[in-house]
Amino acid sequence: MPAQTPRAVFVTRDTDYEALVARHATRGQVRFFLESRGQSLSEIEARHARFHAVLGQARAAVPADWRQTMARRGDLDRFLFAPDDVIIAVGQDGLVANVAKYLGDQPVIGVNPAPDLHDGVLARVTVERLGALLPASVAGAAAIERRTMVQAVLDTGQRLVALNEIFVGHRSHQSARYRIEADGVAEDQSSSGLIVASGTGLTGWARSIGEATHLTLPIGAGEPAVGYWVREPFASVATGTTLRAGKVAGAALAVTSRMNEGGVVFADGIEQDFLAFEWGRRVELAPAARALNLVVA
Repeated sequence: MPAQTPRAVFVTRDTDYEALVARHATRGQVRFFLESRGQSLSEIEARHARFHAVLGQARAAVPADWRQTMARRGDLDRFLFAPDDVIIAVGQDGLVANVAKYLGDQPVIGVNPAPDLHDGVLARVTVERLGALLPASVAGAAAIERRTMVQAVLDTGQRLVALNEIFVGHRSHQSARYRIEADGVAEDQSSSGLIVASGTGLTGWARSIGEATHLTLPIGAGEPAVGYWVREPFASVATGTTLRAGKVAGAALAVTSRMNEGGVVFADGIEQDFLAFEWGRRVELAPAARALNLVVA
């Protein structure tokens, strides 16, 4: 039986225009909603049209003998990726992070549809380069960055994987109570939760926490290590603030919940996709065994 040709999987999210129409039902209602607030629909429609023009150009760049399909961000947890897929995330950097946790070793190409609007740290490929990168990614001729991911494993065996960071805390971001263990030291804490971030995540949430607390950690995007940061730890007769930040490369960081309700573990800012973290549950956080294969050139 002949081998199947590669499949190009285009991953997208709703444009602002599509999200507004989904909420208000019709274009007319969207226009009324915006204009009643002194805003214009024309700019949003222009960005929508520009995005779909780039998406159409990207799909046209797929080799004629390849298969191709589409996957929406909201459907990623139900989409069946195949080992021979090449993933093309058309959108902002966050879309690359959203799809990364559902993959194995498939190459991922991030296409920036609006370089003047989006930074393009992960989605750094212009649509004009896509046609050459697709066959090169299959032939092993494309430059690949293997970016370390972070994983959380509960004592139940449940697992979450993230490209940027994993949050452990209370779902309402009120005080979280837990016991933290790092490098042989353990401490009971009360805080706004903690995050464990990869080197890639140092450009986002971890960066803002590190800058605010002056607790920065040098971690490369491909380095097999992650860092942790505790958000606003509170010192009391029962809780400490000694373990505030650190690097995790060998033994996992362990956290045991002291929350009767509301404790959660979620990945890459997607709060709806969480693991319950109630009293007595233990989670171990460390670099994941697999990495993101990001095609860069």
